[in-house]
Amino acid sequence: MIRLCIICEGPTEVEFVNRCLEPYLRPSGVSAYGTVLSARSGRHRGGRVTVDRLAKKISLHYSEADRVSTLVDFYGFQDRAARTRAQLEADIAAAARDITTGYDPRYVLPYVQMHEFEGLLFTNPTHFEWAEDGWSEDVKAKLMAVAQAFPNPEDINDSPETAPSKRILSIFPEGTYSKPEHGPLIAEAIGIDAMRQKCAQFDAWVAHLQAWGN
Repeated sequence: MIRLCIICEGPTEVEFVNRCLEPYLRPSGVSAYGTVLSARSGRHRGGRVTVDRLAKKISLHYSEADRVSTLVDFYGFQDRAARTRAQLEADIAAAARDITTGYDPRYVLPYVQMHEFEGLLFTNPTHFEWAEDGWSEDVKAKLMAVAQAFPNPEDINDSPETAPSKRILSIFPEGTYSKPEHGPLIAEAIGIDAMRQKCAQFDAWVAHLQAWGN
């Protein structure tokens, strides 16, 4: 069984890895666990994503796990500048290589989710019903309209006003949607296979993780 560490942007993504990805990957011979990209103080609960911080976290876990990957939002990078998703992933790998003893690129796979983890949830907006306090036919219709406006969930754009998470929060009544509480529940209800069918980049990442165990 291959032990896979997935470095996550925050606790929501960690819960998604542990609750949804881990059981999905296990039949392929991969035992995955998530860990938060936290500050050195240990008090920060995710965020503040940069290439260097991810590289340092990869280096830290490189000798503790058989394989290391990441699950961070493209939108959340503080040092993204004009870099594409592919450039960010390549730069993370290069930075990790420079500071990691015995680094082997076959065992590290930086992954940047377009544009946010919440985009995956638009694979099937009907499952937002798990946010019961704010759910209504009006909310459902608005979420469906967002999903139908883009070719796939990974294309939902990333401006400060229209990132997937901002759209969700603007649609639900205030205080009725909680990312760490509801996000993993919705993801579990949707299922990894459904996400893979609609999200090509996510599908390619999961396929690579499975191949590590086969």
